[in-house]
Amino acid sequence: MKAMILAAGLGTRLKPWTDHHPKALAVVNGKSLLQRNIEYLQQFRISEVLVNVHHFADQIRDAVQKNNGWGSKITISDETDEVLETGGGLKKAGWYFEGVSPFVLMNVDILTSMDMGAMIDAHQSSKPLATLAISERKTSRYFLFDTTLCLRGWRNVQTGEEKPASISTTIPNLKEMAFSGIHIIDPLLLKLMERNGKFSMVDVYLDLCEKHTILGYDHTGAVLVDVGKPESISKAEQIFS
Repeated sequence: MKAMILAAGLGTRLKPWTDHHPKALAVVNGKSLLQRNIEYLQQFRISEVLVNVHHFADQIRDAVQKNNGWGSKITISDETDEVLETGGGLKKAGWYFEGVSPFVLMNVDILTSMDMGAMIDAHQSSKPLATLAISERKTSRYFLFDTTLCLRGWRNVQTGEEKPASISTTIPNLKEMAFSGIHIIDPLLLKLMERNGKFSMVDVYLDLCEKHTILGYDHTGAVLVDVGKPESISKAEQIFS
């Protein structure tokens, strides 16, 4: 199995660190976020990893080379000209996953104790187009799932916006679940992505969920830290040695 780590973001929430460094190289107890997630994937025998880069891309390349990929085979997808967001970044890197089924996609700024092996088993058992790691926690934007954990829509609880519009009036008892930035994807999805340029995987899933099965994997109870803000570094350092 292969994986892609999304590391091209500007990391504006992690200023002032990201004024001079990419967020992927933010350090938690002596290890960068990138190193930690490469080593996390290794726990589940995933050692072929593509990393997309944009902000201070050379620093990431140098770190990968200096550390020999921390024991994994690392391929770089260069988005120096324009950061393409999660969906556009995956589409550009689609060549890497040809003939591979399934593969992992994850954000570099997520640290978790989730059992990726169990999530992979669940995906392989049900064989959906994608499986999304989700949990019950507070956020401002939620995916909406039916009672079988099939994705049906999205809601911004601050504005009340729903996608598709008013989906909750069409399908009763939808459950709000927070997305954890970890996906397991069937390569078929790459052929179904009709958007181009800069776009989000959230919109891809909302485009496809009416006609294709996209399942949630509930890992509520597992440790999950979104290391997106300076104070999150301190929180992560208390948990991840």
